[in-house]
Amino acid sequence: MNFKSITFFVVFLSCLLVSKAEKVEVVVEGATSIAQTDEDFICVTLDWWPTNKCDYDQCPWGQAGLFNLDLKNKILEKAVKAFNPLRIRVGGSLQDQVVYNVRNNVENCQPFQKQDKDFLFGFSIGCLDMKRWDELNEFFNQTRAKVTFGLNALIGRKESEIEKTLWVGDWYSHNARDLMSYTISKGYKIDSYELGNELCGSGVSAKIEAKQYAKDMATLKNLVKEMYPNPKTQPKVLGPGGFYDKKWFDTFLDASGHDVIDGVTHHIYNLGPGNNPDVVHRVQDPFFLTQIAQTFKDVSNAIDKFAPWSGAWVSESGGAYNSGGQLVSYTFAFGFWYLDQLGMTSIYNHKVYCRQALTGGNYALLNTTTFIPNPDYYGALLWHKVMGSKVLSVTHKGSPYLRVYSHCAKKEPGISFVFINLSKNTSFEIDLFHDLNLNGGSPSFEFKGHKEREEYHLTPKDGNILSSAVLLNGTPLELSDSLEIPDLKPKLVDGLKSISIAAHSIAFVTIRDFNAPACS
Repeated sequence: MNFKSITFFVVFLSCLLVSKAEKVEVVVEGATSIAQTDEDFICVTLDWWPTNKCDYDQCPWGQAGLFNLDLKNKILEKAVKAFNPLRIRVGGSLQDQVVYNVRNNVENCQPFQKQDKDFLFGFSIGCLDMKRWDELNEFFNQTRAKVTFGLNALIGRKESEIEKTLWVGDWYSHNARDLMSYTISKGYKIDSYELGNELCGSGVSAKIEAKQYAKDMATLKNLVKEMYPNPKTQPKVLGPGGFYDKKWFDTFLDASGHDVIDGVTHHIYNLGPGNNPDVVHRVQDPFFLTQIAQTFKDVSNAIDKFAPWSGAWVSESGGAYNSGGQLVSYTFAFGFWYLDQLGMTSIYNHKVYCRQALTGGNYALLNTTTFIPNPDYYGALLWHKVMGSKVLSVTHKGSPYLRVYSHCAKKEPGISFVFINLSKNTSFEIDLFHDLNLNGGSPSFEFKGHKEREEYHLTPKDGNILSSAVLLNGTPLELSDSLEIPDLKPKLVDGLKSISIAAHSIAFVTIRDFNAPACS
């Protein structure tokens, strides 16, 4: 036994001695699925923010913005490739100030410049030249990414003289048409186009009325149909990409027309501002975490009522706004919030969940300077690896600090779980029950596996949840000497034994001989 193994064993043994174990019976309803995600549920954003985007006396974006990002960096490339494919959303707050210099008719085509007034978010119009667009698409092609592109929805409009922050007039689609035409001529693949960023409801820095937005979505849909006439390769149309407001969303969806919107997108920043000292407590509070479920349910219900041909997407979610929670968002602790969000949105029939951001800000999956993966990168990669698209109902009557979600396994056969233990002092011993009774009642039988389970246990270095280092089954997850992303290999466990979930840990578990009819 080497030194690292001995050290882990001592730490693990000491954790067992100070924490108490609680037996929990987890019931899986395997007869039918309750929801379904897209196969490529995991998504990340590449944002436009420049180096001098600063919040709370820090500037955490560095060279991570779309104009500055080092697209030749090997760690970045390998981190994206590992998902095969990773869905990437190109967008963010400044997307409604980007013009596309396709015809070379913009004099002095420059990225965003800091401005004191008269511009949204304190930055000028940014100009995307086709050289940079080519470079971005070379990166997307090289990494096999699936791309959602966020279009400028304010172009052609002007601010109302009557109501501050309200922008009026029709969307000017000609610049988007030029970009699509160039993109098609180059053979670049775009999976979906999203119109606008945080312009719905009361908006953030600007807003558009719901019926006007619906009219503009129809314009975008017609444009996409014209430019991409083959239905099999036609990009999806997404919107409105902002915060849920019931009256606004209902009006927007009702007015948008049949089959116009393919994905109804909304944003989540439920942890408050990035300098909020309560962020670290909120990500461990099951009662706080559950509150946002109502928003997911409301969005899903609105789609069922007004646009059942569509699907719900979270197209941006960073937890804490203004570049993420300081000292928290890049640590192990943030995974409690992130993976719980993935679980909840999948239950409420969301197709895609897009994390802010791949790199840049405190909430990045990859370190903004080195591109070395933060803990949540591995959580996202494991979800993508083991959690399939069909969602199963799973319940228990144990501690609320144990969060459990289950899907059909990504690769048949079997089912997969994610267990999130928010408790600092309590570990859990899980026994599974399989409920095949469609009419309710008691579980049919206790499940005991006869094949070995595949278990992936994520724990923070030295038990410190504010560490940015993470261990998989006791082994630190680190890049190899050749900068390769480490293989995420499970430990195999006797299927007859209970599933053990340590305090302050996250575990993915796949059971190959759990025969759920919903997964066959």
